[in-house]
Amino acid sequence: MAWSFRGKVQLGGLLLSLLGWLCSCVTTVLPQWKTLNLELNEMETWIMGLWEACVNQEEVATACKAFESFLSLPQELQVARILMVASHGLGLLGFLLSGFGSECFQFHGIRWASKRRLCLLGGTLEVSASATTLIPVSWVAHATIRDFWDDSIPEIVPRWEFGDALFLGWAAGVFLALGGLLLIFSIFLEKEDVPSRGMVDPTAPLSSCAAVEKSDSSFHLAPRPWNLDI
Repeated sequence: MAWSFRGKVQLGGLLLSLLGWLCSCVTTVLPQWKTLNLELNEMETWIMGLWEACVNQEEVATACKAFESFLSLPQELQVARILMVASHGLGLLGFLLSGFGSECFQFHGIRWASKRRLCLLGGTLEVSASATTLIPVSWVAHATIRDFWDDSIPEIVPRWEFGDALFLGWAAGVFLALGGLLLIFSIFLEKEDVPSRGMVDPTAPLSSCAAVEKSDSSFHLAPRPWNLDI
């Protein structure tokens, strides 16, 4: 099957959307949203995520404890939980709709206009999933910076810093945004391949092949007369 330029753009958008959705899921599960190193005990590192807090001791097993109450969490973590879960649903739904609306999915009965709507809706959902991923990640990063430079906290008190999950979350948001924008951009591209018979303009004149095919049933050969003189 020969891929048109529009089909290649849609395929790139689908792959970026899928990659961003997977990175977003991993970001939600990882506990490395915040890290804390103790100067008194450099062998011990604390990490905090959306669902649990862990302490990592070198040459000793890592111990984790899940948060018992949602309301006891800081506001940025509460909002991050809700938005990250919403991002997963939007990203998955957008990927499925875009897949049905792309040239990769060929199904009899779906017109090009319907496929354009599906692709547009899927791309819009992917961009929304990007926003619901970047907002909580950036909010947690902002809260971490604010607490780190807070002068009201004594200097001897350890400060939380950025965890690896924040950088993965930013990458997930960028992938989702690029994938959604490519899917939206693809619907404005002209179709390069020849349209099917169901999509042909009814006002256009029939081609020679179509004319022969249409008149094939009424075409009969006349018998040769016996008295034909040469």
